[in-house]
Amino acid sequence: MSRLAVTRITHSCHLIEIAGATVLTDPWFSQKPGYHPGEPIALTVPELPHLDAILISHRHYDHCDLDALDALPDKATPIICCRTVAKSARAHGFSTVTPLAPWERTTVGPVTVTAAPAAHQVEEITFVLQGAGRTVYFAGDTTFIPELHDLPRRFPAIDLALVPTNGLRLRPLLNKKVVMDAHDAADLVALLRPRVAIPHHYAFTSGPIGDRILTKSDRDPEAFALAAHEASPEADVRILRPGERTDLALTAPSEA
Repeated sequence: MSRLAVTRITHSCHLIEIAGATVLTDPWFSQKPGYHPGEPIALTVPELPHLDAILISHRHYDHCDLDALDALPDKATPIICCRTVAKSARAHGFSTVTPLAPWERTTVGPVTVTAAPAAHQVEEITFVLQGAGRTVYFAGDTTFIPELHDLPRRFPAIDLALVPTNGLRLRPLLNKKVVMDAHDAADLVALLRPRVAIPHHYAFTSGPIGDRILTKSDRDPEAFALAAHEASPEADVRILRPGERTDLALTAPSEA
């Protein structure tokens, strides 16, 4: 049985262990005015284990903290990202940068990484990771768009889905929703039918003033858990605290 595990660091930043590789998603290790994780950041960059790859879905600071990654000693660590992040990643000294468009793929050791569609305020991709018969979908902070309905056709057996749930809305744009909410994420889980679903991107806060005049969101991950169980009663929803690791004890690998 191959190991599949995930450790939540904060927000949408996770360590995913798959096929013997360790992959970091959407790095965020600092904060600044208007951008607060709303929860602890479990690790600093120097405390990270060896990374086989870093995935970056888009260039927003809370998903693309390249300044913090300056402290990463190995700048040969592969970065796989959307096209608009590539130039900045190279400017920070990373030598192996692979930009992807939706449905393009690359490999990192034993892991195949496929970009999937997304929609946010800027160019974004989501990711499918496959290795040793395991499949993981990482949804960044996309909205639930029609293009995601192609995922189960291309990847019919997903073991783990990491999905955003806070339904972030921008008050100056008439409360335009720019991230999936709990019910959107539950509908996506019902579509993908992963063995395990983990919510992320829910504790974020713009600060006391920003939350009143700039952003509006639902910071309770339990709302997703309830909606997911209604939409897909068999779903195994796991809410991870920062620093918490869960090992998916799967005895029958999915078809990669």
